[in-house]
Amino acid sequence: MTETALPDEAARAAELLKEHRESIDRLDAILVYTLGERFKHTQAVGRLKAAHDLPPSDPAREAAQIARLEDLAERADLDPEFAKKFLAFVIQEVIKHHEAHQS
Repeated sequence: MTETALPDEAARAAELLKEHRESIDRLDAILVYTLGERFKHTQAVGRLKAAHDLPPSDPAREAAQIARLEDLAERADLDPEFAKKFLAFVIQEVIKHHEAHQS
C-alpha cells in the first residue's frame, strides 16, 4: 500500500460513512412516521374499546402479535428477542392510551 492510496481510502471511507448515515436517517424517519400511523390506529381501537366497555388489553391478541413479530424478525435477520422487547414496549404504550380512554 502506498502513501498516496491512504487519502483516497480515507475519502472513500468517509463517503461510505456519509451514505450509511443518510440511510439510517431516512430509516429513522420511516420508523417514526410508521409508529405515528400505528398509534393513530391503536388510539381508534382504544376509543372503540371504551365505547363498548371492552378491556384495554387483549392478552390473546398480544401473544399472537408477539409470535408474528418473532417470525417476521427471523425472516428479516433481526434478533427476535429485540423485536419482542420492542413490541412489548409499544404494547405497554398502547395499553396506557387505552386505559386513558377508559377514564
